[in-house]
Parts: sequence; C-alpha cells; structure tokens
Amino acid sequence: METAAYIEILDREGRLLAEAAETAGVDTHVPTCPGWQVRDLLRHTGAVHRWAAGFVTERHTAARPLGDAPELDGPGLLAWFREGHRHLVSTLTAAPSGLECWHFLPAPSPLAFWARRQAHETTVHRFDAESARGGTPGGITARFAADGVDELLRGFHARHKSRVRSEKPRVLRVRATDVDGAVWTVRLTEEPPVTERNDTKDADCEIAGPAARLYLSLWNRQPYPDVTGDASVATLWRDTSAV
Repeated sequence: METAAYIEILDREGRLLAEAAETAGVDTHVPTCPGWQVRDLLRHTGAVHRWAAGFVTERHTAARPLGDAPELDGPGLLAWFREGHRHLVSTLTAAPSGLECWHFLPAPSPLAFWARRQAHETTVHRFDAESARGGTPGGITARFAADGVDELLRGFHARHKSRVRSEKPRVLRVRATDVDGAVWTVRLTEEPPVTERNDTKDADCEIAGPAARLYLSLWNRQPYPDVTGDASVATLWRDTSAV
C-alpha cells in the first residue's frame, strides 16, 4: 500500500474513534480492553499519536519514551485527542519522502513506517471505541486487514520482545480466505517466531478466515474465525501474543 493510502485511513479511523468515544462516554468500559474505560483508550491513543508525530517533526534518531496524557476528562479529553490526531495526520502529509528518523519495524522508509503503524494502531483502537459504544462496528477492508496481519506477524513478533515461545517446535499457518496469496507460515520455537509469507504442508495448526476477522482475532479483539489441527497452538498464540 502507498503511504498516502495509510494516511487517508489514519485520518478516517481517528475521526471515527473520536465519534464512537463521544457517543459511548468516557466512563464506559471497553469490552475489548479489559480494565479500560473509554477515557483510558483516548489517553493512550492520543499519547501514541503525539509520540509518533514527535519523531517525524523533530527527526529523533533514537527511541524516546511515550509521554503521559494530561489529566483531562470529558469534552476536554476528546478535544485533546482530536487535536493530536489532526496534528499527526497533517505532520505525515507534509513530511518529505526522504525523512530520516527512528522507527522500530522494517519498512521502505521511516515515513512509510509511521504512516502504516499509526493507521493500524488507530484502526484497532477505533474498533475498541466502537465495542464500547455498542452496535455494529465499522468494516475493515480485506487488503488493509491482510497488511495488518503481515505487520503483526512479520514485524512485531519477529522482535525479541515477542513472548510467543514454544519448547517443542510448532508450526502455525495463518490464511486469509478472501485475499489471494495471503498465507503466512509461523514457526514457533524457544526463540522469537519466524514468519514467512508462504504456504506450508507441515503446519500443526491453521487459523483461517476473512482477513478482517483474522486481523482482529490476532490482535485479541475477537475469537478466531476457524481453527483446524492442534488447537493448543492457537491457544498458545492467544495466551502469549499481547503486544
């Protein structure tokens, strides 16, 4: 996907997140984030937006800690969230293609990384806000969802921080049924998972379904769509994959 497409998604998803949060109310519990109320969701996502924008605007070349959200609530918190979201969108839109700054997953460029990461960050949390609001959540396109599965499997869980480990080597296959070629082979050992974008015949377990359902289930927002083979491998993923 092109960087501009990610920024467009980020723009839309952030606005939808704010709308859902406003309708739900800041005191409402978020079913998909146990222990959180809507205010926690707004504070977290708003802080992440400002943190990401800081790397782009200030050209930081090393990691920096996520800042604390201000002690705002109610309408003031919503306004703060919306302001930070607009700033991030405008910052990414205006950034040069040759931008150099710190980023933490492989990407064609730092700008491509931050646009992609924040589009997915905001989409998942938009779903969280809508789960708090109630009703039918908005959709996620199959292509974007498959991209998010790829980022999670080949990006986040390729890092040493991943806690998905298995004393006995296991193979998990993840298959999106509505996107051509969207199949991942995840090899689990005592080291971080190793994922390739390919099919395999030796999988111990397969998680398969529409890309949007895979995306949300692998981010622990929904149940798995379909599991075949050794279900304990899917359970291992669910129990240890929180990022």
